[in-house]
Amino acid sequence: MPGRHVTDHQMRLFMKLRQNHTTETASAKAGLSRATGYRLLQNPVLPSQRREPRGRRRPDPLEHIFEAEVVPLLQAAPGLRPVAIYEELLRRHPDLQSGIRRTLERRIRAWRAIYGAEREVIFRQVHEPGRLGLSDFTDMGGLGVTIAGQRLDHLLYHFRLPWSGFEHAHVILGGESFVALAEGLQNALWSAGGAPHYHRSDSLSAAFRNLDAEARTDLTTRYEALCSHYGMTPTRNNKGVAHENGSIESAHGHLKGAIRDGLLMRGSPDFEDLGSYRAFVDEIIGRRNANRGKGIEAERAHLQVLPERRTTDFEEVIVTVSSTGGFTLRKVFYTVPSRLIGHRLRVRLFDDRLEVFMGGTHLLTLPRGRAQANGKHDQVVNYHHVIHSLRKKPMALLHLVYRDKLFPRLEYRRAFEALCAAMPERPACKITVELLALAHERSCERELANELGQVLRSGSLPDLATLRTKFSPDPADLPQVWVQPVCLDSYQVLVGTQGMAGESA
Repeated sequence: MPGRHVTDHQMRLFMKLRQNHTTETASAKAGLSRATGYRLLQNPVLPSQRREPRGRRRPDPLEHIFEAEVVPLLQAAPGLRPVAIYEELLRRHPDLQSGIRRTLERRIRAWRAIYGAEREVIFRQVHEPGRLGLSDFTDMGGLGVTIAGQRLDHLLYHFRLPWSGFEHAHVILGGESFVALAEGLQNALWSAGGAPHYHRSDSLSAAFRNLDAEARTDLTTRYEALCSHYGMTPTRNNKGVAHENGSIESAHGHLKGAIRDGLLMRGSPDFEDLGSYRAFVDEIIGRRNANRGKGIEAERAHLQVLPERRTTDFEEVIVTVSSTGGFTLRKVFYTVPSRLIGHRLRVRLFDDRLEVFMGGTHLLTLPRGRAQANGKHDQVVNYHHVIHSLRKKPMALLHLVYRDKLFPRLEYRRAFEALCAAMPERPACKITVELLALAHERSCERELANELGQVLRSGSLPDLATLRTKFSPDPADLPQVWVQPVCLDSYQVLVGTQGMAGESA
């Protein structure tokens, strides 16, 4: 066939040159002969399109099945997965080979492209500086972060300004909630130095879960009040439609990837405490924002001015301390100093802590606990709060509801188990309670735990008298205080001098 060696590139070049040159000139510049140029003008089809399609090399295994059985299934159930149709065909036709799966999937995909239902279209948006801020939560459980060896199941609140790419992240210990959103959002706004005109979040379905109608209305009102405090108009994307928040959903993966890389570079996902892990996340966010410094500075000029102070980012609850030395809140029992029994306290509930007040006086801060996944209650116990009463009733330790939570460290629980195995219950409880009292009175909780660990590893039992001697103050280290008696006549002289001065006046 004449001209069969002409390439698609040569023909495109020839047709482009032909617009401004003669056929002879265009053919020469494209590397073609004059005759080939005239032949291409008569049949302007790319050489690759002139080739006859290759026919089938083997019989079509779906020739008599696709139209008769597969198409009716696709029409009756448009959402049916190809793998389900594949399994159904194998059940109906045992003689079919398993290798038809890919052929079937390609055939179904082609059929849906021509006859299938219309699909949802994603509309990319143009962002303006200072207009929109986005909030969302992402699960961090897959990174394997641990605190002092204990796995940390947590979320990450993630805020982003899509125009400049400014980011802020906040570690969330509980689930999605208004408290977590309010705390994380306000931290983000004050870090950004301003507030956007609109704030978009998801539907807050997790925060609304298990709430009655009145509580849901209250939560909606509080969210709108939070946005109003910063001059933002609240918006939400439709429930279950993640791509409507796509400018932050896609950023989740990049941020989690950066944290994962940081953990690998660090060499360990274990942190000494929660504050160290939060500082690690803040450092990664800071580096990412530094790379976008110019854009962030430019967008700050378009953000709204922040108010004089933050608004509330907590829930406030009134509780009463019972005779058990604590109160129950959200299926969690918290101990407090026993002198508060019978008093009504005002508790501010944050994501990771409880701030306890009596009237306007702040009393103490407690770590926040959460009920177990199966709905079982939990306890947050501080042995300092109950040790005074427990010393009077040491046998109460034996069947105490929150006994395991009472021990501040593992060594104390192991010591109690070893004592119970080696002696009667009463002296075992008595010695264990006195060990806790020793840690409380001498402020040697960690040091005593280390000593107990060494004793137990040696196969011995804790000796209370020896430990008291070891952790009691050394008389040689106590300062000697000498009190010099004062002669009382000096006071008489002083009083007499002041009296004469008064008479003279």
